[in-house]
Amino acid sequence: MARKKIREYDSKRLLKEHLKRISGIELQIRSAQVTEATDFNELAAQEPWLSSERLVVKPDMLFGKRGKSGLVGLNLDLAQVASFTKERLGKEVEMGGCKAPITTFIVEPFVPHTEEFYLSIVSERLGCNISFSECGGIEIEENWEKVKSIFVPTQDSLTSELCAPLVATLPLEIRGKVESFIKGVFALFLDLDFTFLEMNPFTLVDGEPYPLDMRGELDDTAAFKNFKRWGNVEFPLPFGRVMSNTESFIHGLDEKTSASLKFTVLNPKGRIWTMVAGGGASVIYADTVGDLGYASELGNYAEYSGAPNEEEVLQYARVVIDCATANPDGQKRALVIGGGIANFTDVAVTFNGIIKALREKEPQLKAARMNIYVRRGGPNYQTGLAKMRALGQEIGIPIEVYGPEATMTGICQQAIKCITAAA
Repeated sequence: MARKKIREYDSKRLLKEHLKRISGIELQIRSAQVTEATDFNELAAQEPWLSSERLVVKPDMLFGKRGKSGLVGLNLDLAQVASFTKERLGKEVEMGGCKAPITTFIVEPFVPHTEEFYLSIVSERLGCNISFSECGGIEIEENWEKVKSIFVPTQDSLTSELCAPLVATLPLEIRGKVESFIKGVFALFLDLDFTFLEMNPFTLVDGEPYPLDMRGELDDTAAFKNFKRWGNVEFPLPFGRVMSNTESFIHGLDEKTSASLKFTVLNPKGRIWTMVAGGGASVIYADTVGDLGYASELGNYAEYSGAPNEEEVLQYARVVIDCATANPDGQKRALVIGGGIANFTDVAVTFNGIIKALREKEPQLKAARMNIYVRRGGPNYQTGLAKMRALGQEIGIPIEVYGPEATMTGICQQAIKCITAAA
């Protein structure tokens, strides 16, 4: 399961579109997105309510505490919303230690209210945790002791009996309505493969639930069965994160294959680089370098898995090598071509693509004083390792090759010794 955050706009769109289908509850949600490309005249024509109602505008950038940070405009008309967003679009703000420009806002009707409830659902290994509070809003953290939680095991239904502790202290006149809403949202959560959903707060408008602020995460490995129901959902990068051209290229490869190809540059000047097979193994290699005190020298996080074909591995390896060998400075560098013990991936086949890339990039590798450390096991691994050894002799680049008898952590130690040894 891969938890991917989505914008508030998409969370509310999915809630509105599917809650009626699933539970017969129709929400009066209306919202619009604003970016630098937005033409407000066109937007008002598409969403006439924008011109007739008082509005709320806030960043839709995957960070919270927007009200406390003075980034929410309340009770505005459309002209004021346009002015509010124009002043802030493209301007850098700092949130949680990250600085980045605001690129996207969400605009909604201004809803006067007195009650603020909190609701969250979190997918866990053995089921889902549902939390509810009658004291929602921006002070939820200060009132966390008032949050009530229940656990719903996988494949169990959310019955009235199970839900009772959450709503037991609500006034009788709203208890049934809130209970039905929680049940409906939970059913939607499961149906659309959410992994996290939070409303802080939701309120009641004319006795009907209305989410004011909402966050959501989807299991993107379930996209194959949900692409019609999710619609044009966006998975934006975390706030403060901008893809480089190389990262965008790998992201494009990843979207076109049934395999998994991941690549993130951590430090362009780093001297330890990785090209690791397997999601779990890739984390172990990166964590080991950090645990040994050399996180600052780790150039990237990389992972390929799911049996990519030779051409996909070739294109992937070219990008990793280009980044690892950029701007040689006379100091030694290390490239770890690692992995665990594969279950079904033909090691020799994936190595064919890597070997082609290494052969192509021989001048760059030599200029960067690159040392290569290979560790792999799995189907046909002996053939793959033999090819790697032969390549080292052919192109004259130091390549140390190990099978599953060597530990993954040990290979990281070898790489660190390389870059710390005297020239």
